[in-house]
Amino acid sequence: MWRNYLTVGIRALAKNRTYAFINIFGLALGIAACLLILTFVRYEFSYDSWLEDADRTFQVQSFYEATPQGGEAFELQITSYPAGQALKKDFPQIETLVYLTSPPMTVVQDGKPSKVSNGIYADGNLFDVIRVPFVRGDRATALDRQDAVALSEAEAIRRFGTADPIGKTLTITTGKLTQDYRVTGVFRDLPKNTHMAMELVARVDIPTLFGDRHFMLTSWNSQGGQVYFRLKPGADIGAITRGLPAWEKRNIPDDVSDSSRSNPADYQHWEMTNVRDIHLGRAQDAAEKPGSDKRTVLTFAIIAMLILGMACVNFTNLATARASQRAREVALRKVLGATRAQLITQFIGESMIVAIIAMLIGLALVEITLPGLNAFLDADMTISYLGLHGLLLPVIGLTILVGLAGGLYPAFYLSRFQPAQVLKANKSAADAQGSGRLRNLLVVAQFAISIALIICTAVVYGQTIYARTVDAGYKRDGLLQIAALSTPQAQAVGEALVQEMRNIEGVSAVGRGTIALNSGNNNITSVRRAGTSGEQRVALGIYAMDAGFIPSLGGRLIAGRNFSASQPMDDATLPTPSTPEAERALMQRGINAVISEAAVTRLGYDSPQAAIGKQLLVAFSPGDTDLGNTPATIVGVVGDVRYRSVRDPLQPIIYYHRTSGYSDMLVRFSGISPATMNARAEAVWQRLVPEIPYSARLVDDIVNDMYVADEKRAQLFGMFAILAVVIGCLGLFGLAAFTAERRTKEIGIRKVLGAKTIDIVRLLVWQFTRPVLIANLIAWPIAWWVMRDWLNGFDMRIGLGPAPFLTAGLLALVIAVLTISAHAWRVARTNPVHALRYE
Repeated sequence: MWRNYLTVGIRALAKNRTYAFINIFGLALGIAACLLILTFVRYEFSYDSWLEDADRTFQVQSFYEATPQGGEAFELQITSYPAGQALKKDFPQIETLVYLTSPPMTVVQDGKPSKVSNGIYADGNLFDVIRVPFVRGDRATALDRQDAVALSEAEAIRRFGTADPIGKTLTITTGKLTQDYRVTGVFRDLPKNTHMAMELVARVDIPTLFGDRHFMLTSWNSQGGQVYFRLKPGADIGAITRGLPAWEKRNIPDDVSDSSRSNPADYQHWEMTNVRDIHLGRAQDAAEKPGSDKRTVLTFAIIAMLILGMACVNFTNLATARASQRAREVALRKVLGATRAQLITQFIGESMIVAIIAMLIGLALVEITLPGLNAFLDADMTISYLGLHGLLLPVIGLTILVGLAGGLYPAFYLSRFQPAQVLKANKSAADAQGSGRLRNLLVVAQFAISIALIICTAVVYGQTIYARTVDAGYKRDGLLQIAALSTPQAQAVGEALVQEMRNIEGVSAVGRGTIALNSGNNNITSVRRAGTSGEQRVALGIYAMDAGFIPSLGGRLIAGRNFSASQPMDDATLPTPSTPEAERALMQRGINAVISEAAVTRLGYDSPQAAIGKQLLVAFSPGDTDLGNTPATIVGVVGDVRYRSVRDPLQPIIYYHRTSGYSDMLVRFSGISPATMNARAEAVWQRLVPEIPYSARLVDDIVNDMYVADEKRAQLFGMFAILAVVIGCLGLFGLAAFTAERRTKEIGIRKVLGAKTIDIVRLLVWQFTRPVLIANLIAWPIAWWVMRDWLNGFDMRIGLGPAPFLTAGLLALVIAVLTISAHAWRVARTNPVHALRYE
């Protein structure tokens, strides 16, 4: 019996090759897309699960709430040094805790300086908390000594080749700290599915490292590093979480300023996040590597199931459409004694054959496509069929599910035909029961999914292009950003660097600042207008810049003037090391300041011109010195500059001027190629600062990199939209073919009665475009709601106008018309004699 079912099923497929191709190829595409997307989803959720004791390893994260004074909301993967020390002291459930920080490092080896992309300082044995596997040395003792450093496999090979690096010496310089280190271990290169990025880990005494920034050791608002800890076996993280409110009260001192008192815990709270949840967690600011969003990943999982569902819909639609052709077969089998159960078994078996063939083709497509997807996403996804995480059982289950989903309804539908009605005299096979209403509903659902995906793709692409091209207050073209100015070696020749850069042919402006494009700097202070109470303080970003900074950016001076070296009050430089006398003198004298347009609004001035000459009281903290309420006279107002992504709120800023202590340099050039400019700037740097590796990027590249994740998301949506449209069109083509075949006699009669070919084509096209028009009415509100929620995550965003919706609807309509028009034209041109000759 089973062999008979198999033979009948294979013959049915061979007899209707177009139907078989559409079903098998459509299902294979749907299965391949589903498996690829679900592989990606599983990969995203697998981050750091490979770590030993991952269930007991946690990161301390800081969350800032927005305040009425203008303080920004931040969700940080870093926290303050005092927070880690207080946690270690107060919670015995913590077995071991380590503080990490990642300042710029210069490694000197054999007298040659080089930079480390992912260098980390740790105040303890990091590998006792983050238990990565070692290939050389002992993980348990790798960082027990203050002069110990561990390297990744790739970093060890880069520095020492194939020689054993254990015991070799490296000199590491960060700021004013220079220390010799001995290599004590080599750990395996981290896989790509980790939130961590580390190639070199050196042990350091944190108070020594922060020697010139003591506020980092005491301030609960100075987040300069990451804190990881490992729980003792059997300890409950919930106990620590429940104890945090009391812990905050015991440990966090009040901040007293302007006779007002506040506490960092009033607008900041801490969470303990398991390492496996960091990549998709809520906190993504100050991350070592770009994370992702759990909702986005789950959205892709939903899309995977929708695409697979579309493929199953094709099967159901085409199977019910072909019911007219198989009505006589069913009737004859019933007359010969077949039961309905046997017929259901037969048709489900045929569906399983299609599902098995499609699954095999789909798996082949996955194997072919996966390397390209890995390269596109910079991932390391793999597919294995055996083992705990193997695909064999899921594939078998998916095949059965697809076979049942695609074949269950057709099986019950076909098996209910009554022999007497089908076989009675002059009863055409085309008159078999079934109104086609379900088929139309399924086509509507297919195209609604396709249209919604097209809209999402268009909106994401539109927002990405807008983010890259919107006026951010500076000119991107012809701007080079040079880092590493904060090193003592670069500070010593700061003015000479500026002058030499200006002398390069093609350079029009050079400026320095403590902020730059996407630099990660975020310094906030409290400011109030002179003559107002302490309760009227507002939060502003505060950064130093020289007179060339705004011209280098290509920014705008709106009112007043820029800083000038000829104005003594503009200079807020303190001696190094600073003295109490110099600090008191600067506080009594006051400083001049330039503010941004947004700061004018936040401070409550009527216009930029009205702010000129007004005095502010600023909580001024240059370097490690807190000068309290320093008078600052506004001498200029400049246009707003968006240094960060358009996702982040625009920060109102107060700028001050000093002669040193800058972190970044901006060089404006024209008339020469970017490569030539970079080479000339590097030559100047190497001549003046040979001890520090040159580090520079074009601002155009920096901005593009800020939106890479959004662009890839748009491209993924685009790929899925194309797949959905292809699958939908395959089904539509199949339905059109079978419907036209079923209506051959009707078309012949219409032509005999005078209908023209164009009238027949219009009739058929209208029949199959109506579901597409209805699909628009379903897809538009759903896509609008999803994209509105996504766009709300940007501070600057495009308007959600009708263009993407109309474009997507028109595109789907054109594709549908093109899919069926050629077939409709061929059928409409058929000689009616051939259709009516048996009547």
